[in-house]
Order: sequence, then structure tokens, then C-alpha cells
Amino acid sequence: MTKDDITAWALANGWQAMAGTLCLTKPSAPKEAIVRLSLKATVVTLEVKRPAGKWDKVASEQYAQVMADPDTGVPLGLGFEKIPSFTRLMQENRDQQVFAKMGGGPKG
Repeated sequence: MTKDDITAWALANGWQAMAGTLCLTKPSAPKEAIVRLSLKATVVTLEVKRPAGKWDKVASEQYAQVMADPDTGVPLGLGFEKIPSFTRLMQENRDQQVFAKMGGGPKG
């Protein structure tokens, strides 16, 4: 995958651009990033935020080594499987963006 491929996949799946990185936010605090993809010139890095506020690198890989899963399109080789409930977090972020476009938030 290329940088553009990863960016397109992320934006189509609930990620948002924040401070120069692609981020997933905490559902209860949509302005606070808790997972981020940092796209550099030759590598992409996946990081998660610890409760204490420190970013931990999960994985870093050259673009040429990252392949899209043939069934889901999720980039393989970045360690997404190490993040508990990753798919649910992406879905919650995607839903939140849809509700924001409709002019309201989820009722709960």
C-alpha cells in the first residue's frame, strides 16, 4: 500500500486528520485521539495512547511491506490485531462522523 492508499482507507473507515496524523478518538471524548497513524516519507507508524497520556508505538512498517487484507481492506503488518476492540472503535468513530453530518449526536 502507498501513503495515499492508507490515507484513503483510513478516512473511509472513521479516521480523521488531527494535528498532521490520522486518528481514532475516544467515543466519549471525540476531540481526544487515542489511536493514531503517523505517515512519514517511507514508513507508517501505528501508536496508541496510554491512560497516562504517553504514546506507545505498536508497529512501524515501510509502505511496500503493508498489504491490504483481501476481505476487509485493513492494512496488514501494522499491528491492528494488537489493539483490543479495534473494529468497534473504527465503527464508533464512523458512526459519530455520520451523526455529526446529520446535525446531531447519538442519543444515549
